[in-house]
Amino acid sequence: MNKLKIVIADNESIIRMDLKELLEEAGHNVVGEASNGKKAVELTKKYLPDLVIMDIKMPEMDGITAAKIIGDEKIAPVLLLTAFSQADIVEKAKHSGVLAYLVKPVREDNLFPAMEIALTRFKEIQQLELELSDVKNSLEMRKTLDRAKGILMDAYNLSESEAYRRIQQYSMAKRKTIKEIAEAIVRSTIKNRP
Repeated sequence: MNKLKIVIADNESIIRMDLKELLEEAGHNVVGEASNGKKAVELTKKYLPDLVIMDIKMPEMDGITAAKIIGDEKIAPVLLLTAFSQADIVEKAKHSGVLAYLVKPVREDNLFPAMEIALTRFKEIQQLELELSDVKNSLEMRKTLDRAKGILMDAYNLSESEAYRRIQQYSMAKRKTIKEIAEAIVRSTIKNRP
C-alpha cells in the first residue's frame, strides 16, 4: 500500500495515539486528529486525505453522521471503528457511505486489509461515477444532435445522412465540435420561433 494521508477521529485519546503510531510505523502520514465528528469533517475538508478512520460514538457529531457528510461530498473513503457490532449500527453505517467497518480493538492484521478495501471501493465508485457522467453526456449529445438533424431535415428537405453530413462539414469549416454546431442549430431555432 502506498503512503497515505490519513485523518483519524476518536474521542479516546489513547486509541487515537495507538492508531497514529500503528499507521505511522507502516509509513502513513496522519495529517489530522479529531475527538469528535464535527472536527473530523472540518479536518477532512481542510486536508483532503486519502482515508478517514473514525469511531462511531463521538461527541458533538457521531461518526456515522460525519461519514455521511464526507461520503456525500465525495472527499475521501471512510473506515468506521466501533466497539459495537449490533445490527442496527451496521445498518446505519451501510447507508452512510462508509466503505469499511472494523470492530475494536483494532489490530494491524485487520486494519490494513480494511484500509485496502475502503480505498479500492472508493476508487471503483469514482470510476463508476465518471463512466455514468460520460454516458449522460453522450446521451445529451445524441439528443441534441438528433434535434439538430431534424431541424435541418425539415428546413432544407434533407435526408438524415445529408443533415448529419452538413453538420460535420460546418463543424470542420468552423473548427468547432459537432456538439457545438448541433447546440447552435437548436438554439437558433428556439430564438427564431415567433
